[in-house]
Amino acid sequence: QVQLVESGGGLVQAGGSLRLTCSVSGRTFSSYVMGWFRQAPGKEREFVSRLRWSGGRTHYGDSVKGRFTISRDNAKNTVYLQMNSLKPEDTAVYFCAASKIHDTEYPRSYDYWGQGTQVTVSS
Repeated sequence: QVQLVESGGGLVQAGGSLRLTCSVSGRTFSSYVMGWFRQAPGKEREFVSRLRWSGGRTHYGDSVKGRFTISRDNAKNTVYLQMNSLKPEDTAVYFCAASKIHDTEYPRSYDYWGQGTQVTVSS
């Protein structure tokens, strides 16, 4: 079993930055894919970014490309999401997720989820 705990959310003005942290505990494997998703009120869960524990290519949703950066620290069992140039439309609950097998942007393919952290961007 894998447990994920997000932190780092908060209230920030447009143009500001936040760094989200996903602390991972339990047994993981290098093949796991770690993802960040977000969900705004009344909207579907949206893919933000993902990468593999083993490294390699990172992926981003179109709406965050060039502004957000995903990274990991295997020694600390932590995944980060650095968010720069934040916009009001980035306001959402942000979730960390882990997929045992699938390298995908589809939420239904992820096996483990955190509880989420609220990010609010004021205009």
